[in-house]
Amino acid sequence: MGKILLVVLVFAALVYTIFWLIERRRAGVRRVRGTPPPTQRRMTAPDDDEEFLRELRRRRRRDEDKPNSDG
Repeated sequence: MGKILLVVLVFAALVYTIFWLIERRRAGVRRVRGTPPPTQRRMTAPDDDEEFLRELRRRRRRDEDKPNSDG
């Protein structure tokens, strides 16, 4: 029984390795070992984006500093 279990485990490891290699190749992952995967910039809502909020504050201050030409 032990030999059969060992053969099944080795076969499962080989099948797993083959599928893992195929999946890596399909995903186009060609990285140096130990380097983190490239991070994709996550989309943020405008009210979460610090640069967007900074730009709004700048525009508001600039508009408030302008002399009012309406009257």
